[in-house]
Amino acid sequence: MEFEGTDASLCNLTLGRADYFLTERKVCSKICLLGQKRGHVGMSAPKVHVPCPLGWNWLFKCLAMLASSSAGIEVKERAGSLPRAAPASLVFAHLNPLPVVLLVAISSLWMALSGCSRPEGHALPVHPLVSKCQLGQMGSRFVFAAPASPRTFNPLFAFDPPSDGICRLLNGSLVYMNFATQEAGPGLAESWSTTPDGKTWTFKLRQGLRWSDGAPLNADDVVFTWNDIMYIPLYNQITYDLFRIGGKAFEVSKIDDLTVRVVTPEVFAPFLEFFGTAPILPRHILRNATRENHFPLAYGIHTPPERLVGCGAYRLKECRAGKFTMLERNPEYWEVDGQGRRLPYLDEVLFTVDQSRVSLTKRFLDGQSDVLEAVPQQDYGLIAAAPGQRQPHSMGWRLAHWFNHAPAWRSFRMVDLGVGTEREILWFNQNTGTNAAGAPLVNPAKLRWFREPKFRQAISRAIDRERLAREVYGGHAQPMYSFVSGENKKWYNPAVPHFGYDPAGARALLAEIGIVDRKGDGVMTDAEGNRLEILFNSNTGNPFREKAARFIQGDLQKIGIKLVYEPIDFPSLVKKVNVTFDYECAMMGLGGGGGDPASQLNVLLSNEELHQWFPSQRTPSTPWEARIDQLMSAQMRTLDFSRRKQCFDEVQAILAEELPMIYTVSPNLYAAVRADTENLEPSTLAAYHLTWNLEELYFK
Repeated sequence: MEFEGTDASLCNLTLGRADYFLTERKVCSKICLLGQKRGHVGMSAPKVHVPCPLGWNWLFKCLAMLASSSAGIEVKERAGSLPRAAPASLVFAHLNPLPVVLLVAISSLWMALSGCSRPEGHALPVHPLVSKCQLGQMGSRFVFAAPASPRTFNPLFAFDPPSDGICRLLNGSLVYMNFATQEAGPGLAESWSTTPDGKTWTFKLRQGLRWSDGAPLNADDVVFTWNDIMYIPLYNQITYDLFRIGGKAFEVSKIDDLTVRVVTPEVFAPFLEFFGTAPILPRHILRNATRENHFPLAYGIHTPPERLVGCGAYRLKECRAGKFTMLERNPEYWEVDGQGRRLPYLDEVLFTVDQSRVSLTKRFLDGQSDVLEAVPQQDYGLIAAAPGQRQPHSMGWRLAHWFNHAPAWRSFRMVDLGVGTEREILWFNQNTGTNAAGAPLVNPAKLRWFREPKFRQAISRAIDRERLAREVYGGHAQPMYSFVSGENKKWYNPAVPHFGYDPAGARALLAEIGIVDRKGDGVMTDAEGNRLEILFNSNTGNPFREKAARFIQGDLQKIGIKLVYEPIDFPSLVKKVNVTFDYECAMMGLGGGGGDPASQLNVLLSNEELHQWFPSQRTPSTPWEARIDQLMSAQMRTLDFSRRKQCFDEVQAILAEELPMIYTVSPNLYAAVRADTENLEPSTLAAYHLTWNLEELYFK
């Protein structure tokens, strides 16, 4: 018997797990050629997969040698392997059943005991955050399939999805946002208070907090994060202006080691959701980077793990660009379950990268990841029909599949999240401005139509949303009539006007503004005899949107309006809509933002660039836009939820009546996850619909 590749570096190379291949006679350097003897050439010999627990590799070497000693089996350790979605394993060929069964039993016992060897940090904070989740099991690895490697681990520069998906797990904040309840709760801060005028906030940090490297976390770190990073425009390129009112920054100061005071120039309604959820960064690690003005380069992907310090549920273990990023549980994390056990439950989180550009859906179905946060619309049928879709099965089922080479971790379940936050919308260009040559941006005759509310209401009445949802989206979408719907339970106003499908009603509305079929030829004209012919743009590359656009084109033709449909590439469409304004009607998706109305200010305020139908207005061009400006400003300057809700309810009602954006449908959201994943609290409002609370998830 021979052991190869057993040098001390192996555990680091394979991130603490080793793979052993036991076979009779010969072992290939890459794969185990099982059964190539006595009539088994070209056939796969029976195999048993036994998980190799983290930290017990040396014992499994002994077991492997012991189990194989009576069978004349050669042992070879596979070195240089990357972490895999499936657990590392021992593979046995042609063993007597009894030793195999004994090994499986012993391995299971050791796996249970191995939880005792999890690395732990200092004592918990005096008052740790206690999760309300169901009690779970410690251990295991959760695998994400990433579209690419992260570009940075610096949360202020994590603009790409792979970087953001990792940074969210490395960092913590004063306030913890529960996306299931839409409520802000304690995080690093165990409590807070505010003065009667709503301008001064005082946060009390948990006593005994520590960074992932064991250093104390205190008020100095919070003050450093804001005064030395967040309020430096070079460092905070996204939210710098958000945390300023009237050009004045919030005053962030230390009262004592556990107390931070924040004074805002005016009341800032989403203070807890916005200010409170900003990542807190370590002063002792990043102070020099800020002093020397190279903070943007800090926490790059080549930063040694011991220097990449955070206070989130996980910390960096290893990153190999183009291959994988491995996180391990933070032994200093400040949250526990109901039994006082330090979270997270999962030991490791692995982000794998596939250079072959295989889709995330296929990688999930192939068992290369444990979750698909959002199933692409074009893959709904593929996921629904996949044979692996099932609920978790019994232990007997698992063992049966274990011995038959069909790992139970490949079974999954599809999660119907309901209607999503994205709206398919179309709108008309209401811009009254002129181009560089002094010519109107929009034909004056058409501009009169576009700026008339009854015209927009008529268009809404002409669109058969039920048919769009049924025939374009295969029933995986809901007709939409309002800016917010039931997915945002906290802020939704159901009592808004609906201008649903009613072709006769559409013609009646047009007639009220002088647009009728004057010649009886089915073509609408206005009072000046102008035919209603409108250039209609949407983007290529989205087959659902393109099909929907043609359906809408047909719907409007039925009431005598001709849409000249010209799909163009997305960058060109964005340029037309946001830069040159040389378009008449456009169709795109509107989504993103958060649950709070403040996250929609860049669309709703008349002076904002994303006020699509007429952006960057110097003064509101209509009374209803002026009213929305007033309401959105008012709801930002009170901490009274009922008052804020009243303001935003009226905003929703105005938008549903005036229809500057005509909502068509909202696609349903689906996700898929490994079947035995527990403590899921799906949320459409979270960027990570199933794993926003990853620290609470575990495998049953």
